Amino acid sequence: MTQIPIAPVPMTVITGFLGSGKTTLIAALLRRQELANTAVIINEFGEIGLDHELIESSEEDLVELSTGCLCCVMRGDLVDAVHRLMKKRGSGRGFERIVLETTGLADPTPIVHAAMADLTLRSHVVLDRVVVTVDGMNGLATLNTYGESRKQVGLADILLLTKTDLVTSDTNLLTERLTAMNPDAPIVRSVLGGIDPVVITGGATTWHEEIQLKEFRPASHQHNHQHDDITSVSLELKTPVPAVALTLFLQAMAETFGADLLRLKGIIQVAEDPEKPAILNGVQHVFHSIRSLDAWPDAVPRSRLVMIGRGLTKNWIEALLDTITEEVIEASGE
Repeated sequence: MTQIPIAPVPMTVITGFLGSGKTTLIAALLRRQELANTAVIINEFGEIGLDHELIESSEEDLVELSTGCLCCVMRGDLVDAVHRLMKKRGSGRGFERIVLETTGLADPTPIVHAAMADLTLRSHVVLDRVVVTVDGMNGLATLNTYGESRKQVGLADILLLTKTDLVTSDTNLLTERLTAMNPDAPIVRSVLGGIDPVVITGGATTWHEEIQLKEFRPASHQHNHQHDDITSVSLELKTPVPAVALTLFLQAMAETFGADLLRLKGIIQVAEDPEKPAILNGVQHVFHSIRSLDAWPDAVPRSRLVMIGRGLTKNWIEALLDTITEEVIEASGE
């Protein structure tokens, strides 16, 4: 009998600087019924403080909770943790999503790279969204002092502002700073470590739907904070792009900017199949394979491309894409 291949499980990565509230967030989420059918990879059980009455069963580094959530402690690398979860899934303990917590001091880029490029991981998981926690009390000081925190903000699909119940001063300066660094990442406020789990699990809306439906910001977001070396560029494409031109453009961006290209994501109308939008998702020089949706999230197709990184210039990037597209069309004789 031919075995039907199992579709990869969508994975949410939760990261953020040390002390920004990741552990509090995870602890609150594990107690929510909405995380049933979700597997959560954490750093340490001890830090989460699971109540005994919450634990349904446990074996080795896997704990099943009464809420229906499956908890796994990271031992070694991500591939090992995912392998243990998939082994559990194969034995009948199903789940529909993986949530991964990273350490506060670690650069999350290698984990995002692994989810995109590691052949073993790609057969099991597909990166859906990166959620970054930002300390509502100390966020500005952290951004000013630590380059790692600015890099995390640049990688985010969603920015989660924590400890807002403890903040006595206005957070407008912080939110303005975050928006300047990553204008297409929605900012969600957390009170007492709690949020709507849909922010983590995605619900019916994925980041590529959010990016397409969101009001377009046409300008490149350059800003003057002395510590910010990260800028963002947003493009709206008026005409479909040939598939070959799209591939060559991604290669050129990776070769030109390398590690300085923190994030590239988009939803693009491809000339060969304009009714099925192509989804782009990349970090530095590593990109997911281009995949297509069955239909546009909105009734009117709108191609959007968002890039976050160092040294990005909107005019240069637009000219690069236009030049490659023109050369491909000319070579094809159209």
